[in-house]
Amino acid sequence: MKILIADDHRLVIEAVKAKLSELGAGIEFVLALSVDELLAGATDDLDLALIDLNMPGADGQAHIDEIRRRHPAVPVIVLSGYEDPSIMRSALERGVLGFIPKAYSPDVMLSAVRLVLAGGVYVPPMMLTALPPGIVAGVSASSAAAGEPFARGGNGGGGTQTLEHLRSVLTERQVEVLQLLSQGKPNKLIGRSLGISEGTVKIHLAAIFRALNVRNRTEAVVAAQALTEAQQA
Repeated sequence: MKILIADDHRLVIEAVKAKLSELGAGIEFVLALSVDELLAGATDDLDLALIDLNMPGADGQAHIDEIRRRHPAVPVIVLSGYEDPSIMRSALERGVLGFIPKAYSPDVMLSAVRLVLAGGVYVPPMMLTALPPGIVAGVSASSAAAGEPFARGGNGGGGTQTLEHLRSVLTERQVEVLQLLSQGKPNKLIGRSLGISEGTVKIHLAAIFRALNVRNRTEAVVAAQALTEAQQA
């Protein structure tokens, strides 16, 4: 496995490197302390790239865009000191597969990395309470972990939003699409897994977006993951 770690603090890089070594033996690490080193060190054969937002040479998230443009098949996770949900959402909408605040524990980081390597998307729990009304607004991460039903807005707020409820309003195929969506899979892989076309996946996603009362894929992934975690708790 080959992993790139880009951060302007050597101590952070060494700490991340030490924790990620728990993934297995023989991991090759590529280290970058600036955007120039990041762009020079990134290659198509990387299995994962963890990239800081605020490092020498960075202009907002332009370096994330450039890595995504040059190496679209490489999974990217943002590892950042920022905890602003709008910044998190902006990164996820750029196609990164995870956003890990540096305030999180090393074990959470390792779990998030394992999720992304398994084909999923890691969304910080703090984003749940920052979603627009009608998704899972006002629900804390602790509530999700406890398996409590989510208050559903947009329709008077009188009901609850659970996977069981969604199964009553979605078709069996749409529920299957939702489950794959909660794993962060792109439309092409969802279609391949279910033996349907990408166009059919988009039709099913439109129905899922309406059922979840969300506006886009990023919000749908967050809501779907929250509901799945609640179901499994």
